[in-house]
Amino acid sequence: MARHGADVDATQLDGAIPRELQQDTFFSAALVIGFYLAVHGNLAGDRPVLVAHDIGTAVAQLMAAHAPERIRGLVLIDGVYADQWAMEEVESIRRWELSAAARLPKLLVRRVGSWTERTESQELLRKMIAADEGAIAGVRIIRAANSMDPRSTVEILEQLRRRHPPSLILWGRSDRFLSLDGVARPLADLLDAELKVLPGGHFLPLDCPERVAAEIEAFVRTLQRQ
Repeated sequence: MARHGADVDATQLDGAIPRELQQDTFFSAALVIGFYLAVHGNLAGDRPVLVAHDIGTAVAQLMAAHAPERIRGLVLIDGVYADQWAMEEVESIRRWELSAAARLPKLLVRRVGSWTERTESQELLRKMIAADEGAIAGVRIIRAANSMDPRSTVEILEQLRRRHPPSLILWGRSDRFLSLDGVARPLADLLDAELKVLPGGHFLPLDCPERVAAEIEAFVRTLQRQ
C-alpha cells in the first residue's frame, strides 16, 4: 500500500500505549482506542482503513462502533466475534504467577509449533517473541491476557449491525483457535462483509502474506472507486 502512495501506520496493541504505562496498568481495548484516537484524531486526510488481526479486531470493531464516521473501511483477519475470543487458549496465561513472569516468553517460544503448521511462520513467531523477553515482557503478556474482556464486543453487536463501514473478512482455512462457522461467518454476516478463506492457519498474515496483501489492496482500491 505504501508503494501505491498510501499512508500506512502499523501499530501493535502494546505498542499503542507508552511502555511505562503498560508496566503499571492493565491495558484494555478501550484504553488502546483512547490513545489511538487522541494521537490520530487531529490528522488531516482521508479516513483510515483499519486492518486488524486476532485480538486487534476487537479494537477495530470498537472503533467502528464508537466512531464510525472516522473509519472508511475494515479488514478483519482471523479475529473475534461477540463472546467468541478463544479465551480457553489464554486461561493458563491469565493464571500465571507474576513472580514467574520471566519464564513465560520462553514457554511461548516452545509452543509456537502448535500454533501454525508452516515452518517459516513458526520461525517468525519465535523471533517475534524472543525479541522482547524477560520479566517485564512476561508481565505485559500476563496483564494483556487478564485485560481481555469479550463483553466489550458483545455490547456493540447491535451498534455494528445498524451501522458499520464497508468490511472484508479474511480467514485461515485451518485456524485452530477461531473457527469458520463459529466466528468467521457470523462476523461476516454482522458486517455485511465478504468472507474470503485463504490457505493458512490463525496467523494468516505470516502463512500467506502475498495473498493477504493482495486482498487488502484490492479492497482499498474498491473503496477508492466508491
